[in-house]
Amino acid sequence: MEAPKNPTSVLTRPIQSGSSGGGEGMDRRAKKRRITPKRIAMVVGGLALLALVVWGLFFQDTRRTLNVERDKITVATIDRGTFQEYVSVTGNAQPIKTVYLDAVVGGQVEERFVEEGAMVSAGQPLLRLSNDQMELNMANSEAALEEQVDRFRNTRLNLDQNALRLQQQLVETNYQITRLEREHDRNEELFGRGAIAQQDYERIRDELDYQRRLQELTRESYRQDSLARAIQLGQIQESLGRLRQNLVLVRRNAENLTVRAPITGQLSAMDVEIGELMTQGSRIGQVDQLDGYKVRVPIDEFWIARVARGQRGTVDVSGTTYTLEVNRVYPEVSNGRFEVDMLFVGDTPRIRRGQSLRIRLELGDSEEALLVPRGGFYQTTGGNWIFAVSEDGSIAEKRTIRLGRQNPQFFEVLDGLQPGDRVVTSGYDTFGEAEKLNLE
Repeated sequence: MEAPKNPTSVLTRPIQSGSSGGGEGMDRRAKKRRITPKRIAMVVGGLALLALVVWGLFFQDTRRTLNVERDKITVATIDRGTFQEYVSVTGNAQPIKTVYLDAVVGGQVEERFVEEGAMVSAGQPLLRLSNDQMELNMANSEAALEEQVDRFRNTRLNLDQNALRLQQQLVETNYQITRLEREHDRNEELFGRGAIAQQDYERIRDELDYQRRLQELTRESYRQDSLARAIQLGQIQESLGRLRQNLVLVRRNAENLTVRAPITGQLSAMDVEIGELMTQGSRIGQVDQLDGYKVRVPIDEFWIARVARGQRGTVDVSGTTYTLEVNRVYPEVSNGRFEVDMLFVGDTPRIRRGQSLRIRLELGDSEEALLVPRGGFYQTTGGNWIFAVSEDGSIAEKRTIRLGRQNPQFFEVLDGLQPGDRVVTSGYDTFGEAEKLNLE
Protein backbone atom coordinates (compact mmCIF):
# COMPACT_ATOMS: atom_id res chain seq x y z
CA MET A 1 0.00 0.00 0.00
CA GLU A 2 1.38 3.44 -0.96
CA ALA A 3 2.18 5.93 1.82
CA PRO A 4 0.37 9.35 1.85
CA LYS A 5 2.31 12.28 0.42
CA ASN A 6 1.39 14.82 3.23
CA PRO A 7 1.82 13.19 6.61
CA THR A 8 0.87 16.45 8.46
CA SER A 9 -2.61 16.45 7.05
CA VAL A 10 -3.01 12.89 8.17
CA LEU A 11 -1.96 13.71 11.73
CA THR A 12 -4.11 16.75 12.09
CA ARG A 13 -7.23 15.44 10.57
CA PRO A 14 -9.59 14.22 13.28
CA ILE A 15 -10.47 10.54 13.44
CA GLN A 16 -14.14 9.87 13.11
CA SER A 17 -15.69 8.02 15.99
CA GLY A 18 -18.11 5.18 15.76
CA SER A 19 -15.85 2.47 14.43
CA SER A 20 -16.77 -1.01 15.38
CA GLY A 21 -13.59 -1.28 17.40
CA GLY A 22 -14.70 1.51 19.94
CA GLY A 23 -11.06 2.62 20.52
CA GLU A 24 -10.37 5.58 22.88
CA GLY A 25 -6.82 6.55 21.78
CA MET A 26 -6.76 9.44 19.25
CA ASP A 27 -4.76 12.75 18.61
CA ARG A 28 -5.98 16.24 20.17
CA ARG A 29 -4.81 20.04 19.53
CA ALA A 30 -2.57 21.50 22.27
CA LYS A 31 -3.99 24.62 24.23
CA LYS A 32 -1.73 27.82 24.64
CA ARG A 33 -1.08 29.31 28.19
CA ARG A 34 -2.42 32.99 28.55
CA ILE A 35 -0.60 33.99 31.84
CA THR A 36 3.11 33.89 31.36
CA PRO A 37 6.00 35.26 33.41
CA LYS A 38 6.79 37.73 30.67
CA ARG A 39 3.30 39.18 30.71
CA ILE A 40 3.32 39.37 34.51
CA ALA A 41 6.59 41.30 34.39
CA MET A 42 5.17 43.77 31.84
CA VAL A 43 2.05 44.42 33.94
CA VAL A 44 4.06 44.93 37.10
CA GLY A 45 6.41 47.32 35.28
CA GLY A 46 3.47 49.35 33.90
CA LEU A 47 1.85 49.61 37.32
CA ALA A 48 5.13 50.74 38.83
CA LEU A 49 5.54 53.38 36.13
CA LEU A 50 1.97 54.59 36.66
CA ALA A 51 2.54 54.82 40.41
CA LEU A 52 5.70 56.82 39.80
CA VAL A 53 3.83 59.24 37.56
CA VAL A 54 1.01 59.64 40.08
CA TRP A 55 3.52 60.24 42.87
CA GLY A 56 5.31 62.80 40.74
CA LEU A 57 2.07 64.61 39.95
CA PHE A 58 0.55 64.66 43.42
CA PHE A 59 3.36 64.29 45.92
CA GLN A 60 6.56 65.69 44.44
CA ASP A 61 7.36 69.46 45.04
CA THR A 62 7.29 70.97 41.53
CA ARG A 63 7.71 74.60 42.56
CA ARG A 64 10.55 76.62 41.05
CA THR A 65 13.37 76.49 43.55
CA LEU A 66 16.44 78.70 43.82
CA ASN A 67 19.50 78.29 45.99
CA VAL A 68 20.33 81.51 47.83
CA GLU A 69 23.22 82.35 50.14
CA ARG A 70 21.90 83.26 53.56
CA ASP A 71 24.25 86.20 54.05
CA LYS A 72 23.07 87.80 50.81
CA ILE A 73 19.51 88.43 52.06
CA THR A 74 17.91 90.35 54.94
CA VAL A 75 15.57 88.48 57.26
CA ALA A 76 13.26 90.36 59.65
CA THR A 77 10.93 89.15 62.40
CA ILE A 78 7.26 90.14 62.41
CA ASP A 79 6.28 91.81 65.67
CA ARG A 80 3.64 94.05 67.21
CA GLY A 81 4.46 97.67 67.94
CA THR A 82 3.27 101.27 67.90
CA PHE A 83 2.54 102.37 64.36
CA GLN A 84 2.65 106.07 63.48
CA GLU A 85 1.69 106.89 59.92
CA TYR A 86 3.93 109.70 58.69
CA VAL A 87 5.81 110.79 55.61
CA SER A 88 9.37 112.11 55.56
CA VAL A 89 9.67 115.43 53.75
CA THR A 90 12.36 118.06 53.37
CA GLY A 91 11.62 121.76 53.85
CA ASN A 92 13.58 125.00 53.73
CA ALA A 93 13.62 127.57 56.53
CA GLN A 94 12.23 130.94 55.50
CA PRO A 95 11.50 134.18 57.39
CA ILE A 96 8.11 134.05 59.04
CA LYS A 97 7.04 137.09 57.03
CA THR A 98 8.34 138.37 53.70
CA VAL A 99 7.11 141.52 51.96
CA TYR A 100 8.03 141.92 48.30
CA LEU A 101 9.03 145.25 46.80
CA ASP A 102 7.52 145.90 43.38
CA ALA A 103 7.80 149.03 41.28
CA VAL A 104 4.43 150.77 41.70
CA VAL A 105 5.44 153.13 38.90
CA GLY A 106 8.06 152.72 36.25
CA GLY A 107 11.20 154.76 36.11
CA GLN A 108 14.97 154.84 35.91
CA VAL A 109 17.03 154.05 39.00
CA GLU A 110 18.59 157.36 39.98
CA GLU A 111 19.90 156.71 43.49
CA ARG A 112 20.34 153.81 45.97
CA PHE A 113 20.24 154.61 49.67
CA VAL A 114 20.99 151.13 51.16
CA GLU A 115 22.66 147.92 50.01
CA GLU A 116 21.28 144.40 49.89
CA GLY A 117 21.48 142.59 53.23
CA ALA A 118 21.15 145.74 55.34
CA MET A 119 18.67 145.99 58.22
CA VAL A 120 16.01 148.60 57.45
CA SER A 121 13.13 150.24 59.32
CA ALA A 122 9.56 150.66 58.12
CA GLY A 123 9.28 153.75 55.89
CA GLN A 124 13.02 154.06 55.31
CA PRO A 125 13.92 155.14 51.71
CA LEU A 126 15.65 152.38 49.77
CA LEU A 127 16.08 153.85 46.30
CA ARG A 128 14.75 156.67 44.10
CA LEU A 129 13.46 156.48 40.53
CA SER A 130 13.03 159.27 38.01
CA ASN A 131 10.17 159.56 35.51
CA ASP A 132 9.98 162.67 33.29
CA GLN A 133 6.55 161.77 31.94
CA MET A 134 5.11 161.51 35.43
CA GLU A 135 6.54 164.88 36.39
CA LEU A 136 5.01 166.38 33.23
CA ASN A 137 1.64 164.78 34.07
CA MET A 138 1.79 166.23 37.56
CA ALA A 139 2.56 169.71 36.18
CA ASN A 140 -0.34 169.43 33.69
CA SER A 141 -2.70 168.29 36.45
CA GLU A 142 -1.72 171.20 38.65
CA ALA A 143 -2.20 173.62 35.75
CA ALA A 144 -5.62 172.15 34.92
CA LEU A 145 -6.65 172.44 38.54
CA GLU A 146 -5.57 176.08 38.73
CA GLU A 147 -7.42 176.82 35.48
CA GLN A 148 -10.57 175.20 36.75
CA VAL A 149 -10.29 177.07 40.04
CA ASP A 150 -10.06 180.38 38.12
CA ARG A 151 -13.12 179.44 36.05
CA PHE A 152 -14.99 178.58 39.21
CA ARG A 153 -14.12 181.91 40.75
CA ASN A 154 -15.25 183.83 37.64
CA THR A 155 -18.44 181.84 37.35
CA ARG A 156 -19.25 182.29 41.00
CA LEU A 157 -18.55 186.02 40.72
CA ASN A 158 -20.96 186.30 37.77
CA LEU A 159 -23.59 184.31 39.59
CA ASP A 160 -23.18 186.44 42.70
CA GLN A 161 -23.43 189.62 40.64
CA ASN A 162 -26.58 188.41 38.89
CA ALA A 163 -28.12 187.45 42.22
CA LEU A 164 -27.18 190.85 43.61
CA ARG A 165 -28.77 192.58 40.61
CA LEU A 166 -32.00 190.66 41.08
CA GLN A 167 -31.99 191.50 44.76
CA GLN A 168 -31.54 195.17 43.93
CA GLN A 169 -34.45 194.98 41.48
CA LEU A 170 -36.57 193.32 44.09
CA VAL A 171 -35.68 196.00 46.67
CA GLU A 172 -36.43 198.74 44.16
CA THR A 173 -39.78 197.14 43.31
CA ASN A 174 -40.68 196.82 46.97
CA TYR A 175 -39.82 200.49 47.49
CA GLN A 176 -41.94 201.61 44.52
CA ILE A 177 -44.87 199.50 45.69
CA THR A 178 -44.66 200.97 49.20
CA ARG A 179 -44.51 204.53 47.81
CA LEU A 180 -47.34 203.99 45.32
CA GLU A 181 -49.55 202.32 47.93
CA ARG A 182 -49.26 205.43 50.16
CA GLU A 183 -49.92 207.78 47.23
CA HIS A 184 -52.82 205.63 46.05
CA ASP A 185 -54.40 205.74 49.49
CA ARG A 186 -54.17 209.55 49.59
CA ASN A 187 -55.45 209.93 46.02
CA GLU A 188 -58.34 207.59 46.72
CA GLU A 189 -59.48 209.83 49.60
CA LEU A 190 -59.01 212.99 47.51
CA PHE A 191 -60.74 211.43 44.52
CA GLY A 192 -63.69 210.55 46.69
CA ARG A 193 -64.03 214.22 47.69
CA GLY A 194 -63.45 215.33 44.08
CA ALA A 195 -60.17 217.07 44.92
CA ILE A 196 -58.19 215.42 42.08
CA ALA A 197 -58.91 214.44 38.59
CA GLN A 198 -59.85 210.89 37.70
CA GLN A 199 -56.89 210.70 35.35
CA ASP A 200 -54.38 211.29 38.13
CA TYR A 201 -56.13 208.73 40.32
CA GLU A 202 -56.05 206.02 37.58
CA ARG A 203 -52.41 206.74 36.71
CA ILE A 204 -51.24 206.01 40.26
CA ARG A 205 -53.48 202.93 40.44
CA ASP A 206 -52.10 201.52 37.16
CA GLU A 207 -48.50 202.16 38.14
CA LEU A 208 -49.11 200.37 41.45
CA ASP A 209 -50.51 197.34 39.62
CA TYR A 210 -47.48 197.35 37.30
CA GLN A 211 -45.03 197.38 40.21
CA ARG A 212 -46.85 194.53 41.92
CA ARG A 213 -46.67 192.37 38.76
CA LEU A 214 -43.01 193.34 38.36
CA GLN A 215 -42.41 192.29 41.97
CA GLU A 216 -43.84 188.83 41.30
CA LEU A 217 -41.70 188.39 38.18
CA THR A 218 -38.57 189.55 39.99
CA ARG A 219 -39.21 187.13 42.85
CA GLU A 220 -39.74 184.21 40.44
CA SER A 221 -36.60 185.17 38.50
CA TYR A 222 -34.62 185.35 41.74
CA ARG A 223 -35.95 181.94 42.86
CA GLN A 224 -35.07 180.23 39.57
CA ASP A 225 -31.70 181.95 39.49
CA SER A 226 -30.95 180.71 43.01
CA LEU A 227 -31.77 177.11 41.97
CA ALA A 228 -29.65 177.32 38.83
CA ARG A 229 -26.86 178.95 40.80
CA ALA A 230 -26.85 176.12 43.38
CA ILE A 231 -26.78 173.44 40.65
CA GLN A 232 -24.02 175.14 38.71
CA LEU A 233 -21.92 175.73 41.81
CA GLY A 234 -22.37 172.08 42.82
CA GLN A 235 -21.21 170.87 39.40
CA ILE A 236 -18.18 173.11 39.56
CA GLN A 237 -17.38 171.87 43.06
CA GLU A 238 -17.57 168.24 41.86
CA SER A 239 -15.30 169.06 38.94
CA LEU A 240 -12.84 170.71 41.27
CA GLY A 241 -13.01 167.71 43.61
CA ARG A 242 -12.16 165.31 40.78
CA LEU A 243 -9.27 167.47 39.67
CA ARG A 244 -7.95 167.65 43.22
CA GLN A 245 -8.28 163.87 43.56
CA ASN A 246 -6.43 163.33 40.30
CA LEU A 247 -3.73 165.68 41.47
CA VAL A 248 -3.45 163.75 44.75
CA LEU A 249 -3.05 160.48 42.81
CA VAL A 250 -0.45 162.00 40.53
CA ARG A 251 1.47 163.33 43.52
CA ARG A 252 1.15 159.99 45.28
CA ASN A 253 2.54 158.24 42.21
CA ALA A 254 5.34 160.76 42.22
CA GLU A 255 6.00 159.85 45.85
CA ASN A 256 6.17 156.19 44.78
CA LEU A 257 9.25 157.07 42.78
CA THR A 258 10.96 156.85 46.16
CA VAL A 259 10.80 153.17 47.17
CA ARG A 260 10.51 152.73 50.95
CA ALA A 261 10.74 149.72 53.27
CA PRO A 262 7.23 148.42 54.07
CA ILE A 263 8.28 146.70 57.32
CA THR A 264 11.26 146.51 59.64
CA GLY A 265 13.58 143.68 58.69
CA GLN A 266 16.43 142.64 56.44
CA LEU A 267 16.59 143.83 52.84
CA SER A 268 17.32 140.96 50.47
CA ALA A 269 17.19 140.13 46.78
CA MET A 270 17.50 143.78 45.70
CA ASP A 271 19.60 143.44 42.56
CA VAL A 272 19.25 146.81 40.81
CA GLU A 273 21.87 149.15 39.45
CA ILE A 274 22.03 152.91 38.94
CA GLY A 275 20.59 153.83 35.55
CA GLU A 276 18.58 150.59 35.23
CA LEU A 277 15.08 151.05 33.82
CA MET A 278 12.37 149.50 36.00
CA THR A 279 8.99 148.87 34.43
CA GLN A 280 5.80 149.16 36.43
CA GLY A 281 5.17 145.99 38.46
CA SER A 282 8.72 144.64 38.17
CA ARG A 283 10.24 143.01 41.27
CA ILE A 284 12.80 145.22 43.05
CA GLY A 285 13.55 143.13 46.13
CA GLN A 286 12.07 141.96 49.42
CA VAL A 287 12.22 142.67 53.14
CA ASP A 288 12.33 139.67 55.50
CA GLN A 289 11.05 139.84 59.06
CA LEU A 290 13.63 137.94 61.09
CA ASP A 291 11.90 137.57 64.47
CA GLY A 292 10.77 134.05 63.52
CA TYR A 293 10.96 131.36 60.84
CA LYS A 294 8.55 129.18 58.92
CA VAL A 295 9.38 126.08 56.90
CA ARG A 296 8.21 125.80 53.27
CA VAL A 297 7.73 122.08 52.54
CA PRO A 298 7.10 120.52 49.09
CA ILE A 299 5.09 117.26 49.33
CA ASP A 300 4.26 114.62 46.73
CA GLU A 301 0.77 115.14 45.30
CA PHE A 302 -0.13 111.58 46.37
CA TRP A 303 -0.66 112.95 49.91
CA ILE A 304 -2.63 116.08 48.99
CA ALA A 305 -5.90 114.65 50.36
CA ARG A 306 -4.21 113.63 53.64
CA VAL A 307 -2.60 116.96 54.54
CA ALA A 308 -4.60 119.76 56.19
CA ARG A 309 -4.02 122.78 58.38
CA GLY A 310 -3.27 121.89 62.00
CA GLN A 311 -1.41 118.62 61.31
CA ARG A 312 1.89 118.31 63.15
CA GLY A 313 5.35 117.04 62.44
CA THR A 314 8.69 116.75 64.19
CA VAL A 315 12.25 117.66 63.24
CA ASP A 316 15.59 116.96 64.91
CA VAL A 317 18.00 119.89 65.09
CA SER A 318 21.32 119.54 66.94
CA GLY A 319 20.06 116.49 68.83
CA THR A 320 16.81 118.15 70.00
CA THR A 321 13.35 117.32 68.66
CA TYR A 322 11.09 120.27 67.80
CA THR A 323 7.41 120.27 66.86
CA LEU A 324 5.93 122.03 63.84
CA GLU A 325 2.34 122.58 62.70
CA VAL A 326 0.90 123.05 59.21
CA ASN A 327 -0.17 126.69 59.01
CA ARG A 328 -1.09 126.97 55.32
CA VAL A 329 -1.66 124.55 52.45
CA TYR A 330 -1.07 125.70 48.87
CA PRO A 331 -3.41 123.53 46.73
CA GLU A 332 -1.65 124.29 43.44
CA VAL A 333 0.26 121.25 42.11
CA SER A 334 3.46 121.84 40.14
CA ASN A 335 5.73 119.07 38.84
CA GLY A 336 3.81 116.51 40.90
CA ARG A 337 4.19 118.41 44.18
CA PHE A 338 2.24 120.86 46.33
CA GLU A 339 3.58 123.04 49.15
CA VAL A 340 2.70 123.78 52.78
CA ASP A 341 3.98 126.29 55.34
CA MET A 342 4.78 124.93 58.80
CA LEU A 343 5.37 126.98 61.96
CA PHE A 344 7.25 125.91 65.07
CA VAL A 345 5.12 125.13 68.13
CA GLY A 346 6.77 126.14 71.37
CA ASP A 347 10.55 126.41 71.23
CA THR A 348 12.24 127.46 67.97
CA PRO A 349 15.67 126.07 67.05
CA ARG A 350 18.60 128.24 66.00
CA ILE A 351 18.43 127.98 62.22
CA ARG A 352 19.35 130.16 59.28
CA ARG A 353 17.43 131.29 56.23
CA GLY A 354 17.50 128.60 53.53
CA GLN A 355 18.54 125.78 55.88
CA SER A 356 17.14 122.35 54.92
CA LEU A 357 15.17 120.44 57.56
CA ARG A 358 14.11 116.78 57.43
CA ILE A 359 10.56 116.64 58.84
CA ARG A 360 8.39 113.68 59.85
CA LEU A 361 4.90 114.87 58.90
CA GLU A 362 2.28 112.89 60.84
CA LEU A 363 -0.73 111.67 58.86
CA GLY A 364 -2.69 110.05 61.70
CA ASP A 365 -2.72 109.01 65.36
CA SER A 366 -0.44 106.32 66.83
CA GLU A 367 -1.96 102.80 66.98
CA GLU A 368 -0.91 99.27 68.00
CA ALA A 369 -0.33 97.14 64.85
CA LEU A 370 1.51 94.13 63.42
CA LEU A 371 4.59 95.51 61.68
CA VAL A 372 7.00 94.39 58.97
CA PRO A 373 10.09 96.52 58.26
CA ARG A 374 10.28 98.25 54.91
CA GLY A 375 12.55 96.69 52.31
CA GLY A 376 13.19 96.11 48.64
CA PHE A 377 10.67 93.28 48.48
CA TYR A 378 7.81 95.77 48.10
CA GLN A 379 9.06 96.98 44.73
CA THR A 380 8.68 93.45 43.33
CA THR A 381 5.61 92.14 45.13
CA GLY A 382 3.60 95.34 45.63
CA GLY A 383 2.85 94.06 49.13
CA ASN A 384 0.79 91.12 47.83
CA TRP A 385 3.20 88.35 48.86
CA ILE A 386 6.49 87.74 50.64
CA PHE A 387 9.04 84.96 51.23
CA ALA A 388 8.42 83.48 54.69
CA VAL A 389 11.33 81.60 56.31
CA SER A 390 10.71 78.18 57.83
CA GLU A 391 11.25 77.52 61.54
CA ASP A 392 14.58 75.77 60.96
CA GLY A 393 15.72 78.54 58.62
CA SER A 394 16.56 76.18 55.74
CA ILE A 395 13.98 77.39 53.21
CA ALA A 396 11.83 80.42 52.43
CA GLU A 397 8.48 79.94 50.71
CA LYS A 398 6.23 82.37 48.89
CA ARG A 399 3.26 83.44 51.03
CA THR A 400 0.29 85.67 50.19
CA ILE A 401 -0.10 88.65 52.51
CA ARG A 402 -2.08 91.90 52.75
CA LEU A 403 -0.51 95.18 53.85
CA GLY A 404 -2.20 98.39 55.01
CA ARG A 405 -0.74 101.73 55.95
CA GLN A 406 2.94 102.54 55.76
CA ASN A 407 5.57 104.95 56.96
CA PRO A 408 9.24 105.27 56.04
CA GLN A 409 10.13 102.46 58.51
CA PHE A 410 7.30 99.94 58.56
CA PHE A 411 4.31 98.46 56.76
CA GLU A 412 1.16 97.57 58.65
CA VAL A 413 0.36 93.83 58.22
CA LEU A 414 -3.37 93.12 57.87
CA ASP A 415 -3.33 89.43 56.91
CA GLY A 416 -1.02 86.50 56.09
CA LEU A 417 1.58 86.82 58.86
CA GLN A 418 1.69 86.27 62.61
CA PRO A 419 3.92 87.67 65.37
CA GLY A 420 7.24 85.81 65.39
CA ASP A 421 7.19 84.92 61.68
CA ARG A 422 10.43 85.61 59.83
CA VAL A 423 10.39 87.02 56.32
CA VAL A 424 12.87 88.07 53.66
CA THR A 425 12.64 91.87 53.32
CA SER A 426 15.54 92.53 50.95
CA GLY A 427 15.01 92.92 47.19
CA TYR A 428 13.69 90.06 45.07
CA ASP A 429 15.08 91.20 41.73
CA THR A 430 17.59 88.30 41.49
CA PHE A 431 15.06 85.61 42.41
CA GLY A 432 13.34 85.56 39.01
CA GLU A 433 10.27 83.30 39.00
CA ALA A 434 11.38 81.28 42.03
CA GLU A 435 8.64 80.28 44.49
CA LYS A 436 10.93 78.60 47.00
CA LEU A 437 14.37 79.52 48.26
CA ASN A 438 16.90 77.06 49.62
CA LEU A 439 18.92 79.02 52.14
CA GLU A 440 22.55 77.86 52.17
